[in-house]
Amino acid sequence: MRNKEYAKGNLIDLGCGNVPLYDAYNAFVTDNFCVDWENSSHKNEFLDMTADLNMPLEIRDNSFDTIILSDVLEHIKEPKLLWNEMYRILRKEGTLIMNVPFFYWLHEEPHDYYRYTKHALIAMANESGFEVIEIESLGGAPEILTDITAKTIRRIPLIGKQISKLIQKLTWIFINLKFGKKVSRSTSASFPICYGLIAKKNNTQQ
Repeated sequence: MRNKEYAKGNLIDLGCGNVPLYDAYNAFVTDNFCVDWENSSHKNEFLDMTADLNMPLEIRDNSFDTIILSDVLEHIKEPKLLWNEMYRILRKEGTLIMNVPFFYWLHEEPHDYYRYTKHALIAMANESGFEVIEIESLGGAPEILTDITAKTIRRIPLIGKQISKLIQKLTWIFINLKFGKKVSRSTSASFPICYGLIAKKNNTQQ
């Protein structure tokens, strides 16, 4: 995803967690506002606001140029509400940069509700007034098989963690080879480990 091209101005990171994308976008924005659940398991010393993302946000209309939503939408019970809220708080020509898991284990239970196909993401974006600029399938069969295997083997006492790390390292080497890249890319459309999406606020809707 091209953060240099799309991240700009006043940015809000919804469900920010440990701000994993900070280094990717920080150089291109003027301000970074971090929002997360009050009882989030991901502690962030830079947190600016606590909020339940299942509820309307106490943020003024047209407040931000960029929204980051990273691995969050699957934890929202009423996603339509959040889509509408993101549209509302974005300024004219504002950009939403988001990613969601697809082939991925249950996490942060019991607050893990959905897995979305690219078709569902596009439909929800359009229905909320966004214009999808880019949607990308990320990862493929090698990454999925490695993720499942590594997380399973990790449970073996004493040696599980070491073997898990080795498997992940070997897969990283494989997918950086010409053949490995081909396998990953050729399978990502049908077996993505996650999706990345970039959408613009379509000001003709609301």
